[in-house]
Amino acid sequence: MAIEGQQLAIACARAAEQMQAEDIRVIDIGGVSSLTDFMVICSGTSLPHLKAVMRDVEKDIIEKYQVHTVNAEGDAASRWVVLDYIDVMVHIMHNDLRELYSLEDLWAEGKEVHWQEE
Repeated sequence: MAIEGQQLAIACARAAEQMQAEDIRVIDIGGVSSLTDFMVICSGTSLPHLKAVMRDVEKDIIEKYQVHTVNAEGDAASRWVVLDYIDVMVHIMHNDLRELYSLEDLWAEGKEVHWQEE
């Protein structure tokens, strides 16, 4: 099943939620940035937690949609991992780095996407 854009971003957010990632946000930055269309931002509480979220988001998206990351930057030890799916960038960050870099403020012109099922 082909998936891209907003559907992929929501699938990534839900996969992160399954691993208890915290404060998950999906932001549509399509008209704001030429970098990507959607940004998924979530937090982890420890290095093992970051590693587990990264691993399971990738695994879940491959298993369900046969979509692989084009690139991945960082690792759990860096406390900030970016999974690049072209249309979607998933930022998995340790809580302290997330507060420091405040990506939500950087992309404040983007539109919040409601991804949780009612």
